[in-house]
Amino acid sequence: MFQSLPAPAADPILKVMTMYREDAREQKVDLGLGVYKDASGNTPVMRAVKLAEEQLVAQQDTKSYTTLAGDPAHSKAVAKLVLGDTVPAARLAGSSSTGGTGGVRQGLELIRQANPEATVWISTPTWPNHFALTKAAGLKFQTYRYYDAESGSLNRAGMWEDLNGAKEGDVVMLHGCCHNPTGADLGTDDWAQMAQFCKSKGVMPFIDIAYQGFGDGLDEDAAGLRLLAGQMERMIVVASASKNFGLYRDRAGCCLVISPEAERAAVQGTLETIKRQAISFPPDHGARLVTMILDDDALRATWEHELAEMRDRMNALRRQLADALRRECGSDRFGFLADQRGMFSVLGGDDAQIDRLHKEFGVYVVGGGRLNMAGLTEESIPHVARAIATVL
Repeated sequence: MFQSLPAPAADPILKVMTMYREDAREQKVDLGLGVYKDASGNTPVMRAVKLAEEQLVAQQDTKSYTTLAGDPAHSKAVAKLVLGDTVPAARLAGSSSTGGTGGVRQGLELIRQANPEATVWISTPTWPNHFALTKAAGLKFQTYRYYDAESGSLNRAGMWEDLNGAKEGDVVMLHGCCHNPTGADLGTDDWAQMAQFCKSKGVMPFIDIAYQGFGDGLDEDAAGLRLLAGQMERMIVVASASKNFGLYRDRAGCCLVISPEAERAAVQGTLETIKRQAISFPPDHGARLVTMILDDDALRATWEHELAEMRDRMNALRRQLADALRRECGSDRFGFLADQRGMFSVLGGDDAQIDRLHKEFGVYVVGGGRLNMAGLTEESIPHVARAIATVL
């Protein structure tokens, strides 16, 4: 039976991880793996998470199942964090998910059951798993241009030209903030135009927000998404707690669905059926920590303070790298790095150039030049800037 299985293509990010790990040089820099790292190169457990876990261990008296959709308090807390007061509870269905990845897959499964002929429009570039998850859900997809590598900004003309090919019943997938991998986000006017486009075309937005709080602030990063949610009859939002709560291995996420009130019960029931057929009951530990932190004033204040520290550090590293590249290159061609937001940016470069960064300088980025800003330190920036200026 298994001898007929084709060998899967190597995941480019995991490949870079392996290469970095096997590099014996002392001067090497991992800018490939998409996790937050502090100034010591560690991915810490956040202080609020530690405190919440201590409370949970002391207070929790059962490990029994919650519900097929997870603890309703989790969906409620995440909806408040992401959507604010934009959408009334009577129009909102929700389900805990195994990280943002599980939430995206759940949302795509919901689309397939509701409209198997829908085409999902996905930006290029994007998080590569968007394509794999859409294909695995049995849905068609088309791409739309998003990023202009020359200017390091949005390719608005290309985006709207491509999206005009969308048809009624199609879905447009958007990043809520801190676009992965480009760091170039939609502006307020872009979100307003997207709302008008979706309404006029009969297209449903699907928002993946994995980095809320990593850009300019919790409310600031959700402003465009909320603008859209306030005008759409139907919309899917998937939130991840991996980055902004540091719960990578605990796999905490949430799939929220906005619909007319009359459709809400059917949507909620379908989400639960999808969950039953995939993993049955969702994991609870990470989701419960998120709920505890968001619902407790003291824990939330601690979390927001630390999140701000992380955000400020990444934005400072962006500015420092842009300044170092300006000195090395004698030009401002990488100046866009300072204006982007989130963990990632794209430098460009072909396979041979990326290979030179690895081999000659021990600077590990993903193909196309995607680098994780949180992998930098003040000490490594001069070396990284020299490598980039030499090779790219």
